[in-house]
Order: sequence, then structure tokens, then C-alpha cells
Amino acid sequence: MRRKRRWASPVLALILLTPVFAYPKPKTSSPPELWELSLDGGRRLVWEHSFGSESEVRKVGFWGKVVDVVAGAPEMHSMVRPYSVVTDSRGRVIVTDPGAAGIHIFDFNAHKYKFIQRIKNERDSMLSPQCVAVDAQDNIYVTDSNAGVIFVFDANGKFQRTIGSLRGGEGYYERPTGIAIDSAAGRIYLSDTLRNKILILDMQGKVVKLIGQKGDADGDFYFPTELRLSGPDLIVVDAMNFRLQFFDRSGNFESSMGSIGDCAGAFYRPKDVAVDSEGDVYVVDSSLGAVQVFNRKGQLLYYFGEKGTHAGEFQLPSGLYIDQEDHVYVVDSFNRRVQVFHYFGLNKPAGEAPK
Repeated sequence: MRRKRRWASPVLALILLTPVFAYPKPKTSSPPELWELSLDGGRRLVWEHSFGSESEVRKVGFWGKVVDVVAGAPEMHSMVRPYSVVTDSRGRVIVTDPGAAGIHIFDFNAHKYKFIQRIKNERDSMLSPQCVAVDAQDNIYVTDSNAGVIFVFDANGKFQRTIGSLRGGEGYYERPTGIAIDSAAGRIYLSDTLRNKILILDMQGKVVKLIGQKGDADGDFYFPTELRLSGPDLIVVDAMNFRLQFFDRSGNFESSMGSIGDCAGAFYRPKDVAVDSEGDVYVVDSSLGAVQVFNRKGQLLYYFGEKGTHAGEFQLPSGLYIDQEDHVYVVDSFNRRVQVFHYFGLNKPAGEAPK
């Protein structure tokens, strides 16, 4: 016997019959912004999109909209003061947010979002997450400058452990900031900004080697911050020496680039560093509100960005990351968003970029 379909709730039936669905409001959204930078040799840098909240990744279906009408739209997480960014093997974008004392995970492929916090007692709570890195299994490592430890979460965001709680010993960090993971070698690289040192750790957090001391000579640091592994190199943002320093993965000094200044080609407030598929070095400078691109010899190739709120404009940019497909992620901190660009180099098709 065929059953007749019935409404589960007369209230729901009433809502479905109301004019809110029969007479939708006209759309008032403005056209998407366009931004593109043409470079020598047919290279291009194309702005793709920006995002700053959970609502921009989730896809709400018809029944989800019905529930929103009945119960009210759910509260969506938004960035407060984002700082650092990385992507994992799944293509998820992971953003630390010290302003929200948590971590945003955006999965645009699956239209999913997760916000990670850790609120326990004073000792074990995540207070001010700074920089983020992932290992080969997509475990997430987050430095906390106030808690003085590294928080480790699995790929699903479940807390695993902390590294660096041995107060007074080598494994104690005064202000951990930059972090990079070499999964193949089983090494964690960490900058301790206030101690003016780089620590090489094993995966359990045991100190393998200490690099540097306070100073401005080769291999010395003055407030080192972000780190980046690129090929055989470890790159350190030596912030208050206004330079980058290059080491091999064993911690031996190789070279440096940069000098102080508030003009193109110089550093004023260097925050993060990344390297594209052609080996060019990108440095984001929060004071200049721009990203500068250098070759490995330290020669300025070009820069992009200016102060503002539109596409390709920044206000106090901080984090920077380039994935394997040359998507360039810039944390536009004061604008509470991440902007995504795509670099098309000589080894990429010269056709139109994806829209």
C-alpha cells in the first residue's frame, strides 16, 4: 500500500508556504573584483579570491535554508586577528588566529570548516597561537607565544600533545614563533624569538642542536621569527636585523639577504617568507603592506600590494605560504582575511587563469 506523503510539522508547512520563498529579494552583491600583475617573460600573478569566515566555505542546501528560517541562521566563525597560514596534503587551508585563541581549518573541496580551540587549565590552554606547520601525515603543529609550547593536533583537529614544557631546560621556549617540519628527517625547526635562537628538535621534542645567539654577525639573530624549509635550505626571518638568513638543514650558515629601509627592495617589518616553484623568494612586510619577490641572489624582481581593503591590497599582512601549485596565500591580518593569488611562471600554461 502506497503511503501518502505528510508534512512532519504543520509549522514547517506554514513556513514553506510563506512569501519568503515565493518572492525572493533581488540580489545586491557587487561584481567580483579583478586583479592581475603582468610580469616579464609572460609570467603573471593573478588574484583569485579572499576568505575570512566559515560562511564562505560551507554550502547550505535548501533544507539548511529552511532550518535557518525556522531557528535563525547559525553563528558562523570569522577571523579576528589571523596570523599564519599553511595548506596540507588534502588542500585544506589552516590559519592561526591569536585574536580568537584558535585555529581555522577551511576545506573548500569538501565545503567543510572546523575551528580548533583548547581551553583547559592555565597550563594546558592554547592562549596565543602563532605559526603553523603540518607533517607528512597532516598532523598540525602550532606554536603558542604566550603558553611557551608547541601544540600538536592530528589531521582531524584532535589534541595529541604539547612539546616544550621543560621549564629551565633546553626544551623550554621563552617565545616560540616560527616552525617548520622535515618529516623525512624526523626534525622540527623552531625559532625562540626572545632567546634569539633556532632549535632543531627530533619529533619528540628533544633538542638536537641550538643555532645562533644575539647579534648581527652571520649566523647570529636579533628576534628571529618565521621559518621556511625550501629544498636543502632553512630560511630564517631575522626580523630586527632586517634580513633573511639561509642555512643548510644541519644549521650551518650559508648566506643572507636584505637591509633596513622603508622602500622597495629593503625590509622594514619582515614577517614571513615563502619560495615558489622557480626558486624566487617572497617576503611579506607588514609595515610596507606589500609582498616583495627576490631572486636567490637578493635582487628585487617585483613587488605587489599597497595599503587598502580591495583585491591585492593589504593592511598589516603577516603570514605567507606558497603551495605546490604556486597558489600564494597572504594573511591580510587587519582586514581579517586571507587573500589567494596564483603565480603562472614559465613552466605553466600561458592561457587564462581559472576563475
